[in-house]
Amino acid sequence: MNGLRRIVHIDMDAFYASVEQRDRPDLRGQPVVVGGSPEQRGVVAAASYEARTFGVHSAMPMSRAVRLCPSLIIVRPDFQKYRAVSQQIFEIFRSVTPLVEGLSLDEAYLDVTENAWGATLGTDVARRLKAEIRAATSLTASAGVAPNKFLAKIASGWQKPDGLTVIPPEKVESFLQRLPVDALWGVGPVTTRKLRARGIERLVDVRAADLGVLRETVGSLADWLQQLARGEDDRPVVPDHDAKSSGSENTFARDLTDIHEMRNEVSEMARDAARWLVRHERYARTVTIKVRYYDFTTITRSHSDEPTRDEDAIVARAIALLDRTDANTRAVRLLGVSVHNLVTELIELPEPQPKLPFDEAGPKGPALHL
Repeated sequence: MNGLRRIVHIDMDAFYASVEQRDRPDLRGQPVVVGGSPEQRGVVAAASYEARTFGVHSAMPMSRAVRLCPSLIIVRPDFQKYRAVSQQIFEIFRSVTPLVEGLSLDEAYLDVTENAWGATLGTDVARRLKAEIRAATSLTASAGVAPNKFLAKIASGWQKPDGLTVIPPEKVESFLQRLPVDALWGVGPVTTRKLRARGIERLVDVRAADLGVLRETVGSLADWLQQLARGEDDRPVVPDHDAKSSGSENTFARDLTDIHEMRNEVSEMARDAARWLVRHERYARTVTIKVRYYDFTTITRSHSDEPTRDEDAIVARAIALLDRTDANTRAVRLLGVSVHNLVTELIELPEPQPKLPFDEAGPKGPALHL
């Protein structure tokens, strides 16, 4: 890979489920999923490889997962534990290179063109990373090594679990020849069906397709997909993405009808958001809430003011927004709270000017953007 970037994509194997199997010997070798209850609209967050043999996969409704595998063992998620393990793994990454782009708790890109180990081959770095992760956490990871992010990500999924797939520049073309069209980013089941209806089955077909036809089929994605189909991806590994927002939401097992219960839920989520701001040394100008009613109608409400990370202030603004919805008269299925328009420091505001004689009402309060 001389003269080219060496990109490694690391993807932990069935991360949440593997952590639970590591910590509970009785779960090893069993079909395990991490997620919510099938009676309460639960969804599979992660499935062990034993569960996957039954067709169970992440994002699947838990009720369906249980139908596919009646012997399924369901474990409630412990995200505090998963974050702690993730932190161990990312410390290993950052000990090798500062160019680490995290995609989730269990997945990251690393640009190892230059690295602390002085390795000249990305393959050697990936192999050692896998060994260090196993030594530190007793977990396995799959790795892909390639000249760019697109190819490295595909490669990491090629031989799961505990895989290592390398695509050197001279093998890129032969690798691309083997790939179906749904290997491309942004091509899900619906887009795949549209492309196949046009006779576009493989990546090589995307390259050969008339750009006009491709644009009719996938819209603005067309140029990007043709570029990827040629194996071209010049996006750099970007460490420490500057977060634009943070928040959480919750779909309830039963629709909420008590406004006091809703206020408590919103309050907790607002406090979580405020604590996130403190941890990340940020202040938020805007607080937003999301409400999904029983009939799936979904609305958002936002309020912008001076930047803050004060818990009580953010809670008060979120509750005020909730009170400006129909939550008091309509059953609610989902609630969410998020903070936006983040800044890293407070700007000293000028002293207020004396009121003009005709300004009897005083300054206007911040507008509620409803």
